[in-house]
Amino acid sequence: HEDALSVKEALLAMLRRVGDSEYNVLAMQGNLACTYGELGRLEEALCLREDIYSRRLKLIGVEHRQTLASANNYANSLSELKRFEEAKSVLRKMMPVAR
Repeated sequence: HEDALSVKEALLAMLRRVGDSEYNVLAMQGNLACTYGELGRLEEALCLREDIYSRRLKLIGVEHRQTLASANNYANSLSELKRFEEAKSVLRKMMPVAR
Protein backbone atom coordinates (compact mmCIF):
# COMPACT_ATOMS: atom_id res chain seq x y z
CA HIS A 1 0.00 0.00 0.00
CA GLU A 2 2.94 2.34 0.49
CA ASP A 3 3.59 2.33 -3.28
CA ALA A 4 -0.06 3.08 -3.95
CA LEU A 5 0.10 5.95 -1.47
CA SER A 6 2.92 7.75 -3.27
CA VAL A 7 1.17 7.30 -6.63
CA LYS A 8 -2.15 8.62 -5.30
CA GLU A 9 -0.49 11.59 -3.60
CA ALA A 10 1.27 12.45 -6.87
CA LEU A 11 -1.96 12.10 -8.86
CA LEU A 12 -3.82 14.37 -6.46
CA ALA A 13 -1.07 16.99 -6.68
CA MET A 14 -1.15 16.79 -10.48
CA LEU A 15 -4.96 17.16 -10.61
CA ARG A 16 -4.74 20.26 -8.44
CA ARG A 17 -1.84 21.69 -10.44
CA VAL A 18 -3.61 21.36 -13.79
CA GLY A 19 -6.86 22.71 -12.38
CA ASP A 20 -8.92 19.56 -12.89
CA SER A 21 -12.58 19.60 -11.90
CA GLU A 22 -13.55 19.69 -8.26
CA TYR A 23 -15.36 16.38 -8.77
CA ASN A 24 -12.18 14.63 -9.93
CA VAL A 25 -10.12 16.15 -7.13
CA LEU A 26 -12.68 14.98 -4.54
CA ALA A 27 -12.75 11.49 -6.04
CA MET A 28 -8.96 11.28 -5.87
CA GLN A 29 -9.00 12.56 -2.29
CA GLY A 30 -11.44 9.76 -1.46
CA ASN A 31 -9.09 7.20 -2.97
CA LEU A 32 -6.21 8.66 -1.00
CA ALA A 33 -8.27 8.58 2.23
CA CYS A 34 -8.93 4.87 1.67
CA THR A 35 -5.23 4.22 1.24
CA TYR A 36 -4.41 6.15 4.41
CA GLY A 37 -6.98 4.04 6.23
CA GLU A 38 -5.51 0.80 4.88
CA LEU A 39 -2.10 1.90 6.16
CA GLY A 40 -3.50 2.66 9.62
CA ARG A 41 -3.05 6.40 9.16
CA LEU A 42 -6.51 7.05 10.51
CA GLU A 43 -6.11 10.71 11.46
CA GLU A 44 -4.98 11.58 7.94
CA ALA A 45 -7.88 9.61 6.48
CA LEU A 46 -10.27 11.45 8.80
CA CYS A 47 -8.95 14.88 7.76
CA LEU A 48 -9.44 14.08 4.10
CA ARG A 49 -12.91 12.61 4.61
CA GLU A 50 -14.01 15.63 6.62
CA ASP A 51 -12.77 17.91 3.84
CA ILE A 52 -14.50 15.83 1.16
CA TYR A 53 -17.80 15.88 3.05
CA SER A 54 -17.60 19.64 3.65
CA ARG A 55 -16.75 20.44 0.05
CA ARG A 56 -19.43 18.15 -1.37
CA LEU A 57 -22.00 19.84 0.86
CA LYS A 58 -21.08 23.17 -0.72
CA LEU A 59 -20.63 21.84 -4.26
CA ILE A 60 -23.63 19.54 -4.76
CA GLY A 61 -25.80 19.97 -1.66
CA VAL A 62 -26.97 17.89 1.25
CA GLU A 63 -29.41 15.73 -0.70
CA HIS A 64 -27.01 14.40 -3.30
CA ARG A 65 -26.11 10.72 -2.93
CA GLN A 66 -22.38 11.49 -3.10
CA THR A 67 -22.76 13.88 -0.18
CA LEU A 68 -24.60 11.19 1.77
CA ALA A 69 -21.86 8.68 0.98
CA SER A 70 -19.23 11.21 2.05
CA ALA A 71 -21.05 11.76 5.35
CA ASN A 72 -21.10 8.01 5.91
CA ASN A 73 -17.37 7.72 5.13
CA TYR A 74 -16.62 10.60 7.49
CA ALA A 75 -18.70 9.01 10.27
CA ASN A 76 -16.93 5.68 9.72
CA SER A 77 -13.56 7.39 10.08
CA LEU A 78 -14.72 8.99 13.31
CA SER A 79 -15.86 5.58 14.59
CA GLU A 80 -12.52 3.99 13.73
CA LEU A 81 -10.92 6.56 16.01
CA LYS A 82 -13.48 5.80 18.76
CA ARG A 83 -15.07 9.24 18.37
CA PHE A 84 -18.54 7.77 18.55
CA GLU A 85 -20.48 10.85 19.67
CA GLU A 86 -19.17 12.85 16.73
CA ALA A 87 -19.96 9.98 14.36
CA LYS A 88 -23.53 9.80 15.68
CA SER A 89 -23.90 13.54 15.24
CA VAL A 90 -22.87 13.39 11.58
CA LEU A 91 -25.21 10.46 10.90
CA ARG A 92 -28.13 12.08 12.73
CA LYS A 93 -27.80 15.17 10.54
CA MET A 94 -27.99 13.02 7.43
CA MET A 95 -30.76 10.61 8.47
CA PRO A 96 -33.70 12.90 7.60
CA VAL A 97 -32.16 13.62 4.21
CA ALA A 98 -31.48 9.96 3.45
CA ARG A 99 -35.09 8.99 4.08
